[in-house]
Amino acid sequence: KQWYQRRVAITAGDRLQTGMRGAFGKPQGTVARVNIGESLLSIRCKETHEASATEALRRAKMKFPGRQKIYPSRNWGFTKFPRAIYEEWRSCKRLIPSGAHAKYISDHGPLSAWKKIHADD
Repeated sequence: KQWYQRRVAITAGDRLQTGMRGAFGKPQGTVARVNIGESLLSIRCKETHEASATEALRRAKMKFPGRQKIYPSRNWGFTKFPRAIYEEWRSCKRLIPSGAHAKYISDHGPLSAWKKIHADD
């Protein structure tokens, strides 16, 4: 009988009243401040899985307020180097892959460091 009375009391109004709960500017949750044009999510995947990654991001963007855009990066993985340059420089050992990024080896510096990198050629 008590359950029935509670049910009737809840269905009488559209929303439950909270009264003074959460007053005085108390934090309700956590948020992230994001500027316009800033990346929210990044996915690194093989080119064969690009369609599934795009679909996953399309479904994920429905969970965020506002308008989001999905665009594939021209860079290799999370590095700052474009794909064509990355493959070319990696073959001539100007880039050394190091996890999620790549180390750029410049032409300047001691000759001993250059010889150490190109020793196995």
